[in-house]
Amino acid sequence: MSNAEEAVTTLEELGLTEYESRCLVALVRISKGTAKEISQVADIPRSRVYDTIERLDRKGLVSVQQTEPREYKAVSVDTACRRLREDFDSRINAAENALGQLEEPDSRDDEGMWAITQKEHVTERVVRFLEEAEDTVHYLVPATEVVDREIRSALESTADRGVDAYVEVPTEDDRETFSAAAPSAEVVVSPGLQTTNNVQEEWPAQLLMVDQEAIVAAGIKESDLPDVVDEMAVWTYGRDHGFAVWTRELLDDRLEKRAEDRTTDE
Repeated sequence: MSNAEEAVTTLEELGLTEYESRCLVALVRISKGTAKEISQVADIPRSRVYDTIERLDRKGLVSVQQTEPREYKAVSVDTACRRLREDFDSRINAAENALGQLEEPDSRDDEGMWAITQKEHVTERVVRFLEEAEDTVHYLVPATEVVDREIRSALESTADRGVDAYVEVPTEDDRETFSAAAPSAEVVVSPGLQTTNNVQEEWPAQLLMVDQEAIVAAGIKESDLPDVVDEMAVWTYGRDHGFAVWTRELLDDRLEKRAEDRTTDE
């Protein structure tokens, strides 16, 4: 595919019609031209150039010179891209608003247990739950390498706004790292997290419980690709879901054991 054809295809994906894309690309290539010249370079009927250029003019992508015959000129590439971006963003916002109107208020249609199979989506879910936290966060991180800057930032913000954040990590070095990232959180070392067992070549990565109901449980496994690790997870909102009940019970037991250990040490 030539550069010109690639540009046409990309512009179509951004919302321009085929003729609009071809006329704009043609004008970028020749700097300025008449309808006849644009028709020849864009390989579209001359009769369609006029209405197409008019639409491009309304979108702020071309300028019209009132000569005889008329000449047309594309705006700079930077200006065109900025205006296309603004138009694209406005349509995204319009779609978001329209879709938001369709959501049932306060519905929990996503109750139940759901699977995530891509690392970036696991991160998105963890960050979203942290951002929505109101009272408590209990976060176990056996595989600290899965916690990227986005998660650490969300954890810091969550703890800073007064949410009771309790984080368990495998080593003292990890504790220092997490404490530096989220000073308002309580970060403790749980050495047992270093000795998690693999299940069918998968290992525990992170377990998050927010407000005693929203839960993300993630695991990692080695990919067939060198030095690549895949992360997958399940999550739930449902407080009464069996998975949530068991997870809440197990994590609460850890907190009680921690409190007992503190009392014994004192």
